[in-house]
Amino acid sequence: MSPGQVRGALGASGLIPGGTGARGYAVVDVEATGSSSRRHRVVELAVVLLDPALRTQGEFSTLVDPEGPVGPTHIHGIEAADLLAAPRFGQIAPRLLGLLRGRVLAGHNVGCDRAFLAAEYGRLGVTLPAVPEVCTMRLAERRLARTGGLSLRACAEAAGLPGWESHTALGDARTTARLLARCLPEGAAGAVEEAAAIEWPVLPCPAPAPARWVGRDALPRAVEGNDQGRRMVSYAGNGGA
Repeated sequence: MSPGQVRGALGASGLIPGGTGARGYAVVDVEATGSSSRRHRVVELAVVLLDPALRTQGEFSTLVDPEGPVGPTHIHGIEAADLLAAPRFGQIAPRLLGLLRGRVLAGHNVGCDRAFLAAEYGRLGVTLPAVPEVCTMRLAERRLARTGGLSLRACAEAAGLPGWESHTALGDARTTARLLARCLPEGAAGAVEEAAAIEWPVLPCPAPAPARWVGRDALPRAVEGNDQGRRMVSYAGNGGA
């Protein structure tokens, strides 16, 4: 779907109002082909939906065809052959907007994840709205004692959370959701209500039918012991270098 096709399909305003029923948090994690949201692409993403009480409502994940090199396989464990059936970002963009709409955006170093999503939507001619965000990395820094670092693994260990399939978008998003439940302070309802009222773009589903999201269930796990490289990707600033 080209930017022109997207803009044409959106109509006059291209927005739908908030308050359509979604409330809570969208915990996101992306794996990318590199550290720069301007130069690199999303190769896998996951969303864990939480209600305002931080109870899990649903989980969604897919590999994404970056339409180019897959980047650091030694970090994310994804090879080009794994993406033969994966959708392009434009094919999942409408459904992903529906998952994010009306919710507080959450992530571990959430600004990095948002930067990649904003860049991908920008390539389609769509601007993501400014929504309330919550960063578990910053929450853990303030609320957990002696984390031993700010990586997701270090923060999860400090919070007493069990192990998970790290270096995968869904594994990291699930752990981030658990860390959010452990660290989010009382009185966050205001952000939830604010997020629910924000107008979002609406995108048509790609013809002839929505693309199938393709998980990595059958793929080999990412190489263990690559935390240094993982930090380089995950903790790049907004937009990367």
